[in-house]
Amino acid sequence: MQLRFRFYASLLDAFQQYLDSDIIWEKYWGYSETPPHTPEEFRKQQFQSLIDRINRVHYENEAVDRGTAFNEVIDCMVENRGTDKVKVEKLLNNGIVAALNATYNNRTFCFPMPLVREVSDYYKGALTQQYVQAVLPTMFGDVLVYGFIDYVLPFLICDLKTTGRYSVGDFKNHWQHIVYPYAMMENGSKVFDFEYNVVEFGKNDYNTYTESYSFVPERDVPKLTQHCEDFIRFLQQNRELITDKKIFNLAA
Repeated sequence: MQLRFRFYASLLDAFQQYLDSDIIWEKYWGYSETPPHTPEEFRKQQFQSLIDRINRVHYENEAVDRGTAFNEVIDCMVENRGTDKVKVEKLLNNGIVAALNATYNNRTFCFPMPLVREVSDYYKGALTQQYVQAVLPTMFGDVLVYGFIDYVLPFLICDLKTTGRYSVGDFKNHWQHIVYPYAMMENGSKVFDFEYNVVEFGKNDYNTYTESYSFVPERDVPKLTQHCEDFIRFLQQNRELITDKKIFNLAA
């Protein structure tokens, strides 16, 4: 079959979040006497968010910018290089670097130096921002699944996450820990262990967590195939709303 669709890993996450709209609403607002929206209203918001993601609509988000800035700072530390992407300023305390101010997209974020060292030391020697792709056969034709792996260590794939609130298992329904090992396997590298390394930023402090997963091809490839086929059905049902044709492997 010829290549019919192109799905990047975080787009599959966005589709999963749409499918899980009711679960997410219950988690955050199920016990609220005055929720900001009904489950149905939230489902409609998730639907529109997914359509906008498919159409690559630009979206301003402080949390996303913080994650981008932090990831670039860590990349610079790991690769021992400077950057034009983020403006970095050292904050000194008695002559010692106590924190880094990182400015990205006209927003400035303060990252404590102990955190920067903890994370960058963990990734020492890693390959950063590695692009991977592979073809996944489905009943609707071949799908190209792809994305950028944050860090590749010997026998370990890592994805760096930042959040304002973390709960255990937050990323179990995400798809990076299936897409990336699958892509590497299809390209001859069997790296099946995967970690989400999570930094939870509070107002005046931070916490770090790790979620670990192992890729099992016999279990996970059918799951990925099913998810992609469900997503294709969604795309076909809503094709009139989709303006960016790259997802169909067509020119824009």
